[in-house]
Amino acid sequence: MHTSTVRYVRRMPAIGAVVALAAGMLVAVAPAAHATATATAGATLPFTSVEAESATTNGTKIGPDYTQGTLASEASGRQAVQLTSGQRVEFTVPRAANAVNVSYSVPDGQSGSLDVYVNGTKLAKTLPVTSKYSYVDTGWIAGSRTHHFFDDARLLLGQNVQAGDKVAFVATGTQVTVDVADFEQVAAAAAQPSGSVSVVSKGADPSGNGDSTQAFRDAIAAAQGGTVWIPPGDYRLTSSLNGVQNVTLQGAGGWYSVVHTSRFIDQSSSAGNVHIKDFAVIGEVTERVDSNPDNFVNGSLGPGSSVSGMWIQHLKCGLWLTGTNDNLVVENNRILDTTADGINLNGTAKGVRVSNNFLRNQGDDSLAMWSLYGPDTDSSFENNTVSQPNLANGIAIYGGTDITVRGNLVSDTNSLGSGIAISNQKFLDPFSPLSGTITVDGNTLVRAGAMNPNWNHPMGALRVDSYDSAINANVNITNTTITDSPYSAFEFVSGGGQGYPVRNVQVSGATVRNTGTVVVQGEAQGAATFKDVTATGVGSAGVYNCPYPANSGAFTLTDGGGNSGWSSTWSDCSSWPQPGQGNPAPDPGRNLAKGRPATATGSQDVYTPGKAVDGDANSYWESANNAFPQSLTVDLGASYAVRRLVLKLPPSSAWGARTQTVTVLGSTDGSTYSTVVGAQDYRFDPASGNTTTVSLPSGTNLRYLRLSVSANTGWPAGQFSEVEAYLTS
Repeated sequence: MHTSTVRYVRRMPAIGAVVALAAGMLVAVAPAAHATATATAGATLPFTSVEAESATTNGTKIGPDYTQGTLASEASGRQAVQLTSGQRVEFTVPRAANAVNVSYSVPDGQSGSLDVYVNGTKLAKTLPVTSKYSYVDTGWIAGSRTHHFFDDARLLLGQNVQAGDKVAFVATGTQVTVDVADFEQVAAAAAQPSGSVSVVSKGADPSGNGDSTQAFRDAIAAAQGGTVWIPPGDYRLTSSLNGVQNVTLQGAGGWYSVVHTSRFIDQSSSAGNVHIKDFAVIGEVTERVDSNPDNFVNGSLGPGSSVSGMWIQHLKCGLWLTGTNDNLVVENNRILDTTADGINLNGTAKGVRVSNNFLRNQGDDSLAMWSLYGPDTDSSFENNTVSQPNLANGIAIYGGTDITVRGNLVSDTNSLGSGIAISNQKFLDPFSPLSGTITVDGNTLVRAGAMNPNWNHPMGALRVDSYDSAINANVNITNTTITDSPYSAFEFVSGGGQGYPVRNVQVSGATVRNTGTVVVQGEAQGAATFKDVTATGVGSAGVYNCPYPANSGAFTLTDGGGNSGWSSTWSDCSSWPQPGQGNPAPDPGRNLAKGRPATATGSQDVYTPGKAVDGDANSYWESANNAFPQSLTVDLGASYAVRRLVLKLPPSSAWGARTQTVTVLGSTDGSTYSTVVGAQDYRFDPASGNTTTVSLPSGTNLRYLRLSVSANTGWPAGQFSEVEAYLTS
């Protein structure tokens, strides 16, 4: 996500295809009509990807590594193969193919080539490699480092190869890190449609030497209501097209008809009925300049338009859509190596469907809806495959009404992003927060989630974020598969640090495998219901439940039944679980109540329950007045053998001495409470620090600590500035 001028990045204070994944391959299979947790997800792809680390090599395998700024962290699978000059990596071809696309990286400032061998025979063609489009710096984005290390290069082999054949790449002249190879059977070039207007007939130069801009404009003007034909060849455009409406722009295929420009269509409005299909647009964007419209489409195509079968590469954004684009369809495209977003529906999108696209190596959100100036409504991202966004989310929904994210496969997100983010982060005004029903169904997230250097803690694979305002929409997250997340699976957070609540979230039918830390990372007040969520290979604990700020309120997890494998809770809100760490034994001298979620039967004005567990003895909770009994409840996060309570009031002498009558109750499930210590009078006197100690009997074991106050000689309400709980007597 970016704006045309300034990037606003989340600043939270630090606290405490369809595609089957197998044997190093992404294998294209037929999509299910409705993806479920047991079905695969993503786009139906015309190619099969093979990871270099699963190939034969005499080079050096690097990774896995999840550290921001490292080469392996941006690689598919977080692993790749590094070749010095003369070293090779040899792939076993997984399917019939006549073309290959290679994702690679070379050191900054260098270029070279890969020699290509088929079954041991060297081809006359080589595959050029360069760092020209890599190593992007965005110093204005807080938390970013040099990124965008990889690039893609493609080659028609000039022959057919079959499954089991060998294709090898040998580095020449420079070090090359090979990440993945996409093998594809490219169909023959399509023929010119009858009645179409060829750009060549208007003077376009298919050699790429001449400037074909005016020829394209003339062909569009001549073909109103019809088709502009872009024959096989390379065409150079030196300025953008505008006034494009009521026309089809069609090529012979993305491997044959190639337009070289960094700004293809730039227009603020269109009457629509624009159909763009079956050619490539490859730019020369080497840096990210947000004030420049260096995009395949910048602005509007108008209602009833479509984009399909395109190869889009080396631009800032693929499609940055504003204005009217009602019922736009974007499908079956490849968007590679953009320095910012792949596709961004930048407000007012209605009925837009983005489906069956492949996106790799975006420098910001790969797919985003941002409801600026007007809500995106009734729009969807469905059955897309997203790989390796290196600075933000795989899929991000920033506001909007009745949005659907269904059947997508997202893998290998890097810094500042989750696999999927559902967020009220506005960036700019006027912004339309989430409303209606947000449907997140049948998505698969692999190695998604990342450390956020601005927050100094991790982001989950799927994040629900009340960044700038409360989430009140109905958010239904169903049939999700989360595999190998380096940190948490589901995160609920108020990323702006203001503690806005996350409400109305339903999570059902999820499968979580090998999550690095926790299944649920609860950092915002609010509530979510979980049903049929199963987890295996949990790294630290089932739940981290520590809303921020500490006095903002509780995050309530409701068990809807059918959950398994994640019942434990991280015990220490003052520390972050590390991947694979396991839940540490609590420090016997630690205050178990500090920073934990607190609730009460009532509170007076700003004297909310969280102030009794915020570690500050000068702030305090005060119950509703003249309404005894009143109670304060603290969720310790797990059951503990608590032996001692320390109850405090502000130490200031302005607080006169008083006696409160308190009953201590405990519960292990939050539903059934029993009396631990019967009603007793406890004296609070500023002469002795306004502190009193309550000893609990041996055998006490509780997770939920409740203090019921039935009388107070100093004020007609229950009052505590700190409630502390300890394991030691």
